[in-house]
Amino acid sequence: MVNLPSVEVLESRHTFPCTYIFKVIGATENNFTARVVALVRDEMGLEQDPPFTFRAARNGMHVSVTLEPHCISSQQVLAIYSRLTGMDGIVMLL
Repeated sequence: MVNLPSVEVLESRHTFPCTYIFKVIGATENNFTARVVALVRDEMGLEQDPPFTFRAARNGMHVSVTLEPHCISSQQVLAIYSRLTGMDGIVMLL
């Protein structure tokens, strides 16, 4: 179970619209990085991938994906979090 931030917390710490940082850690199998990026792109209705970087763990079993999309509202952030929590292979979501 992931504890998502509330609208109030998001809006007290961010001035929307703004760049919001999502960090997603998961198993490297099944094109995890591509699936995470595609999910965020789809949820935001973007034609191109949002800015992202990734780094594989030393053992090669996990990958950390950092996305920095320009979010228009706290509700959009929560919608992205909600979709990410349902993904297969996620180990941690920040």
